[in-house]
Amino acid sequence: MADQLPITFQEYVKLPELGIDVSNISFNTLTLQSDKFICIREKTAQREQVCIVDLQDSSKTFRRPITADSAIMNPENKIIALKSGRNLQVFNLEMKAKVKSCMMSEDVHFWRWISQFDIALVTDTAVFHWSIEGSSSPVKQFDRHANLNGTQIISYATNAKMNWMSLIGISAVQGRIVGNMQLFNKDRSASQPIEAHAAEFSEIWLEGAAQPTQVFSFASRSTTGSKLHVVEIDHVDGNPPFQKRSVDIFFPPEAVNDFPVSMQAGPKYELVYVVTKFGFIHLYDLETGTCLFTNRISGDTVFVTTKHDNGIIGVNRKGQVLSVSVNEETVIPYILQNTGNVELAFRLASRANLPGADQLYVQRFQQLMQQGQFNDAAKMAASSPRGMLRTENTINQLKHLQSAPGQLSPILQYFATILEKGELNRHESIELARPVLASNRKALLEKWLKEDKLECSEELGDIVQPHDATLALSIYLRANVPAKVVVCFAQSGQFDKIVLYCKRVGYSPDWAPLLQQVARLDGDKACEFALSLVKEDPPLVSADQVVGVFASQNLVQQTTRFLLDALKGNKESEAHLQTKLLEMNLLNAPQVADAILGNNMFSYFDRPYIAQLAEKAGLYQRALELYDNLDDIKRVAVHTEVVNGEWLINYFGNLSVEDSLAVLRQMLEHNAAQNLQIVVQAAIKYSDLLGPQKIIDMFEDNRCSEGLYYYLGSVVNVSQDPAVVFKYIQAALATGQTKEVERIVRDNDHYDAEKVKNYLKEASLPDQLPLIIVCDRFDYVHDLVLYLYSNGMNKYIEVYVQQVNSSRLPQVVGALLDVDCDENVVKSLIASTPAQFSIGSLVEEIEKRNRLKILHRWLEAKASEGSQDSGVYNALAKIYIDSNYEPEKFLSSNRLYDPRAIGAYSEKRDPGLAYLAYSQGQCDDELLRLTSDNSMFKQQSRYLIKRRDLGLWGKALTGDGQQPVNQSHRRQLIDQVVSYGLPEAGDPEEVSVCVKAFMAANLPQELIELLERIILEDTPFSNNNNLQNLLILTAVRVEPTRVADYIERLSNYDAPDIAEICINNGLHEEAFNIFKRFEVNTEAIGVLIDHVGSLDRAYEYAERCDQAEVWSRLGRAQLEGLRIKDSIDSYVRADDPSNYVEVIDVASHAGKFDDLVRFLLMARKKVREPAVESELMFAYAKTERLSDLEDMLRGPNIAQVQKVGDRCYDEGLFEAARLLFQNVSNWARLASTLVRLGDYQSAVDCGRKANSTQVWKDVNTACIAEKEFRLAQICGLHLIVHAEELEPLIRLYEAGGYIDELCALIENGLGLERAHMGMFTELAILYCKYRPEQIMDHLKLYWSRINIPKVIRACETAHLWPELVFLYVHYDEFDNAAQTIISHSADAWEHASFKDIIVKVSNVELYYKALRFYLKEQPLLLNDLLNAMMPRIDHTRVVSMFLKSDNIPLIKKYLVAAQATNNKAVNEAYNDLLIEEEDFVGLRNSIDNHDNFDGIGLAQRLEKHDLLEFRRIAAHLYNQAKRWRQSLNLSKKDKLYKDAMTTARQSGNNEIAEDLLRYFVESGNPACFSACLFTCYDLVRSDVVMELAWRHGLSNEAMPYFINLVREYQNKVDVLTTEVSELKAKVDRGSNGVAAAPAGPNQLLGPAGLGGRLLIGQGPTTGNIFTPGSQQGTPGSGSQFGGY
Repeated sequence: MADQLPITFQEYVKLPELGIDVSNISFNTLTLQSDKFICIREKTAQREQVCIVDLQDSSKTFRRPITADSAIMNPENKIIALKSGRNLQVFNLEMKAKVKSCMMSEDVHFWRWISQFDIALVTDTAVFHWSIEGSSSPVKQFDRHANLNGTQIISYATNAKMNWMSLIGISAVQGRIVGNMQLFNKDRSASQPIEAHAAEFSEIWLEGAAQPTQVFSFASRSTTGSKLHVVEIDHVDGNPPFQKRSVDIFFPPEAVNDFPVSMQAGPKYELVYVVTKFGFIHLYDLETGTCLFTNRISGDTVFVTTKHDNGIIGVNRKGQVLSVSVNEETVIPYILQNTGNVELAFRLASRANLPGADQLYVQRFQQLMQQGQFNDAAKMAASSPRGMLRTENTINQLKHLQSAPGQLSPILQYFATILEKGELNRHESIELARPVLASNRKALLEKWLKEDKLECSEELGDIVQPHDATLALSIYLRANVPAKVVVCFAQSGQFDKIVLYCKRVGYSPDWAPLLQQVARLDGDKACEFALSLVKEDPPLVSADQVVGVFASQNLVQQTTRFLLDALKGNKESEAHLQTKLLEMNLLNAPQVADAILGNNMFSYFDRPYIAQLAEKAGLYQRALELYDNLDDIKRVAVHTEVVNGEWLINYFGNLSVEDSLAVLRQMLEHNAAQNLQIVVQAAIKYSDLLGPQKIIDMFEDNRCSEGLYYYLGSVVNVSQDPAVVFKYIQAALATGQTKEVERIVRDNDHYDAEKVKNYLKEASLPDQLPLIIVCDRFDYVHDLVLYLYSNGMNKYIEVYVQQVNSSRLPQVVGALLDVDCDENVVKSLIASTPAQFSIGSLVEEIEKRNRLKILHRWLEAKASEGSQDSGVYNALAKIYIDSNYEPEKFLSSNRLYDPRAIGAYSEKRDPGLAYLAYSQGQCDDELLRLTSDNSMFKQQSRYLIKRRDLGLWGKALTGDGQQPVNQSHRRQLIDQVVSYGLPEAGDPEEVSVCVKAFMAANLPQELIELLERIILEDTPFSNNNNLQNLLILTAVRVEPTRVADYIERLSNYDAPDIAEICINNGLHEEAFNIFKRFEVNTEAIGVLIDHVGSLDRAYEYAERCDQAEVWSRLGRAQLEGLRIKDSIDSYVRADDPSNYVEVIDVASHAGKFDDLVRFLLMARKKVREPAVESELMFAYAKTERLSDLEDMLRGPNIAQVQKVGDRCYDEGLFEAARLLFQNVSNWARLASTLVRLGDYQSAVDCGRKANSTQVWKDVNTACIAEKEFRLAQICGLHLIVHAEELEPLIRLYEAGGYIDELCALIENGLGLERAHMGMFTELAILYCKYRPEQIMDHLKLYWSRINIPKVIRACETAHLWPELVFLYVHYDEFDNAAQTIISHSADAWEHASFKDIIVKVSNVELYYKALRFYLKEQPLLLNDLLNAMMPRIDHTRVVSMFLKSDNIPLIKKYLVAAQATNNKAVNEAYNDLLIEEEDFVGLRNSIDNHDNFDGIGLAQRLEKHDLLEFRRIAAHLYNQAKRWRQSLNLSKKDKLYKDAMTTARQSGNNEIAEDLLRYFVESGNPACFSACLFTCYDLVRSDVVMELAWRHGLSNEAMPYFINLVREYQNKVDVLTTEVSELKAKVDRGSNGVAAAPAGPNQLLGPAGLGGRLLIGQGPTTGNIFTPGSQQGTPGSGSQFGGY
């Protein structure tokens, strides 16, 4: 498998076979714009026309009589562009309309479609783009370069954005074809001439890139060699850079004049296909430039190509349409086997999802797991090709791994990687769902389901079901599990969706059991479900079924709900159901009946009856609703103890005013104590309607003062009338409800406070608390204090502030001071009041009256007590400031006052005190404002330095967002900082913060000034490393001219870091001087090389230093600058071979092998590396120094001779390769080399020594190419025994057309010991293709040793139908065999074999297809076929099929045989056929033996039949259906009296028999009357017979009946007489026994003893039981003899 070709090669069509002349197949007459159409201009002597070949279906080739110089088809649609001279036209062939046209001013030499809507036009001077949309003319893109003059344009390409374009032309120069290309960039309007034959734009994805990388590849062949170049264009920021690739293109020695003619890129695989003139194809990887495959696909020139299915399709000179694409199954194994490039195979498999690297993936995965790189292993498994590592085993491994701290666990990393790129499979979805649900993150599952990231299954739904039924339902829906979907719908109450879903998916559940199941789970949901089923049209279940289900579960409530919904139409016809529903609930669940009546759902039930039931059930409320009489209402309304009070109150709203008052009075009169509350509430609710005065009168008439109080009390809480509230206060005081007065004045907001206050003052209350509450609520504190103070009620003032509201103390004190109260009283009041007031407010009230000093002692006392209230200390501070009592000491030592408040208080009095307060409290904003407004910048600078706050510095230097800083103030501040602030600072942190502040304020000049003051003058910080660094860095950014001076004057700075910063800022000379001053020579020369860019100065500096490291650094730079000889000289002077890898690479690519030899000879002395000696050997080979090579091989060496030989072989250095392979005795490679040298016999000999498959392949290929078929067969016999080599060998022979030799080779190989299945299979395929007459014999001999599926495909392709059937049968594919016979019956059908096959098929549908086939082609054999298929066919479907085609008579024999199944359809079809044939005997037998048919329907048809026998059968059918009267009527009609009498007897109904008697009497048929008496003897009653005989004179005819009857009765009487006699004797014997018995325990059994007369009834009557004429008799005697 590994040696199979990595490509798939296919020939689509041969154009000559489509009638296209070979002379018209050329570059000038044939165009291929896409893989959809080929357009050929055909020109003959008679006419010119355009032929268009549809590559999707070559049979759709069509021609149009078009005369044009050129024609090109649109790449997507049937749109053709035509060129005639300078006239261009575009036509839509489907719409038969012109799309667009234009006239060019120049001749168009080349044109092509570059997109679905754009055409590129190339003239002598320029390139144009022409859009077929709109009305625009061709737009010029660029002018042609001079290098394309005199060339034939063969190609034009653009990238996807159409901002890069390439134009290629070829010309003959000195006997070779030279390719010239013009590359144009639209963004820069620049062109570049390049020597190239083919080019292509594409894109690749680099590792770690966020976007694709755009690349441009081109191929050329010059006198120096052939190259493929891949370069990046339009680099995207963030993407890794793409290194330019330049690789050699191999051309065999015989293809001296070959060159690339076209290139196409496959974006899926990121590969590029290069096609050459001689028909070779080269396959390269775009990212690495690696050649994957080279081979010849055509012996003729492939002159035109285009993209096709990530591959390439083209046409050669012979008209073969050939395609090449990557073989996904073999490309990875091929790379691993032939190139050994594991990394390339790995990456290609990853990005294209290809097989072949599975083992490699498994190994890497296991390696990562063993190394503990679990997350990397998880990512790798998640992104493995085709999900080959996404298995249950992998998941189990990852699940049990622990994650590193702070990282995702491996299993979550695995799932995250998959979810990022695609979707989870079934098992992954289940495994991820479990932990997600366990962690209660159900929302994640919902999100993934919406994004289709999970594969839904029944198991996943089962896992989710316990957590979220709705989510489980969604999963079941996606997984198509109808049974569980229906259950979920039912459980979630979505019953309206169940029926819709079942209809949509065609699922038909058994509704009644489903309803039963839901009822067991949830009765309420079952009720809803039942309603939805009943509402269907037609209903899916009946109401009776629903009630039955609910009754079985005792679901009374749900039954009620169901009936409520069913009766919601409130129809009069349902009145009895309404009454029934209410009655049921009144008797069983009165509360439910109460609710039903409360909803007013029904109107037609029996209202008086239901009202009585409601009253009896204690539902007085519903009784009141239903009663209309006032007396009934009064009788029921007084039962307030059981009637809902609220409802009763609302009920009064339905009555008139007079009736309401009458009922209310009745309630008070009946039981005032019980009904008072309801009466009061009703009065309150209907106060406006009934009238307050009438209500008051009602209460007064009944002397209910308490009711009046409650009435007013209830109203006052909802009334907003101040008068009502005031009246209520009066009433409350009148009844002594002082506490209620307190409550109402405290809680009510709608009274007139002034009026109430005055009333309370006048009321002279013993307790002034209500007045205090009113004044406190409505801020009458001042009036209250004046009233209480003036009336000598000082204790209530104390009560107010001490018990009611201490927070009012400040206002009380203010009022007392206003009335000039004694200060001692005030002080005493303050001292005795709890500390629940605001000291600040108190101070404010007293301060308003300029008497703050009265608080001095009290405040100091508070302070001494340890008070933490800032108001205390604010007041003390103000007192000290105003009295100038050591305020500085207090402000400095105290921390409890409010610095902002005191600072503001002091600003106008003493700014110094304000500064002190602000600084103590760190009130930065206020301090900055104070010092700025008062020009206190020295204090400000000191505060800022000490504060060490960058934010504060920022406000001082730059201001804030609302207030910019004053520039004059900032300058003064900076001066103070520089002059006094920093010189005084001794803390380095203060200096550091100051410097950072200047930096943050973006004051570089000032910063430099500050730093120079600190560093350049003699200060403690002059030698500070950080400050020196900062000074230089600031100068680099602001004053680069000072940098050089600072570098010279300063010494304690970080030289390497400063130098790097100088480099980054373009100060290269300064950086060089720093390195030079500090003697860092390597870095110094690095500056000259990397930044100054002067290799000459670097060389001079190296000469001056003369250090090996410097020479080595110079050598590397010269190497990078491709000054290879100078670089090697520098390395030699440095005696440094360390960079030998890069030197070898560059020199090799540049072809400088002579200089490389010098370097390698030096390196070989220093290092003993295989790479060095190997490259030296290869250099000898390249320089043709074969003698030196032989000397080196003879001497000791560690070179990799094998690899060098391979390289020489690949480079075409076959003589050197021969020497190398001989040295290592590699016979395999030596054989290949000898093949290249043309020594085939020796090559075969070496092949025997090597015994390698690859060698035999190479030698075989070469022998075939030289037509050495004898030697080729020797090689081939060694190859075909390897299954993986067989197919490539066959393709090789087929490509050359050597079919006979190929068949002979394989036929000879069949007798080999190692002959395998592939040989027999491939030979069968070859016979199918080329020798169809031999295939059947081959199959019959070797069918057990061939790969049947593969040969099946070949037979299908070759249309060998008998052989195909033979293979299907032997492969047990009976379905396909039957299908093939049916589809190709002319060649493959044979009845006996078809019968054998059809009974073995698994798809039953084929039976019916076979029946249709036989009906159409072999109708006479249908019954034979049906008999064979009978055990498995659906008889109903068969009958239906033949009924539709009206061919039932053809299958009569089948119907007879199928009746044994008693199938309804069969029976009915057969019966219909018998009716049609008028075979009444057969029909009667069919009916009697097979009862599964519609008997009534058949009887109805037959009773109208013309033949009597069929009507008899109808009567017989009615008998079977027990429709006796219909049968009798039919028999009477046809005068079949015997049948009628038989029917009457079978009915067992005396009424039917007697009716038949009457019919015979009425119709005058005495004989039938007598016969009927005999036939229906047991059914007719004797009195009826006697009456009919007597009335109609038929005594003689009835006499036999009576004789038999009398005889029967006589026998019965005799039997009864005998039984009575025996019974009497037994009784007599019993009586005698009792008389003789002695007294004893037997008396316990009664007077008669055991068996006495008492146990059998009354004895004396028995003697007269059968006395003639007696009115008594045995039971039933009347039925025998009565009636006459």
